[in-house]
Amino acid sequence: MAISATEVAKLRKMTGAGMMDCKKALEEANGDYEQAVAIIRKKGQLIASKRADRDATEGCVIATVSDCATKGVLTVLSCETDFVAKGDDFIRFTEEVAAAALKTGAADLDAVKQLTVNGISVADGVNEKVAVIGEKIDLTFFGTLEAAEVVAYIHPGNKLACLVGFNKKLANPQTGRDIAMQVASMAPVAVDKESVSADVVAKEMEIATDQAKIDPKNEGKPAEMIEKIAKGKLEKFFKEMILINQEFIKDNKKTVAEYLKEADQDLKVTKFIRFSLVA
Repeated sequence: MAISATEVAKLRKMTGAGMMDCKKALEEANGDYEQAVAIIRKKGQLIASKRADRDATEGCVIATVSDCATKGVLTVLSCETDFVAKGDDFIRFTEEVAAAALKTGAADLDAVKQLTVNGISVADGVNEKVAVIGEKIDLTFFGTLEAAEVVAYIHPGNKLACLVGFNKKLANPQTGRDIAMQVASMAPVAVDKESVSADVVAKEMEIATDQAKIDPKNEGKPAEMIEKIAKGKLEKFFKEMILINQEFIKDNKKTVAEYLKEADQDLKVTKFIRFSLVA
């Protein structure tokens, strides 16, 4: 059947797909818009399956919090190229997914993919993007954080973002922003020493021991001395990679713990989530 330019334009507006793709889909669907949209989404699924082995290392990272600032979500939509990641439509879609996840209280990535955004499921929306753009695109990370107050920070360029939870409402919003920027910049592994998993401690101790053994300065030293050196390296790790022990980025003469105490004697960080697409 003959497909008019008006019909093609209507489907293009609905899906964002190219004119020729829209025309072919309508011809295959005999003018049925719903079927044509399904054809375009299937094309996206086909492209995605063909590019499954590709690395989707670029993307958009969005962190956002609720109006009452007690809950936040961090969402990552990945793609193959920086050009696509910087596109207004790609960023807007990521923001819409994050907003829907925050509003509905989605608990995990699978739940987010089932949400409805712009009248269709997020999963279908992703497939439409794949069909239009021709790259591997997928939601690759989703995290939630609840606290007395949650602060979000997105580094310019949408490649890095974080959420930080506090045990009480902040008297000064700048305090929250400063700590969020600390987390983004210094990539701590945990809030405090007690929060570091046993697996991480064991791995770092193993690395420190191996380093001590191969250091020429330690040749011939007894096992007890090697262990002592390794423990020293582990303590250095705790100082550099534990949030409250880190030097505060705005004033390296004080630790993050000291900065928090100056702001409010009782203020503490309860948890943080950080995600970076930057190596």
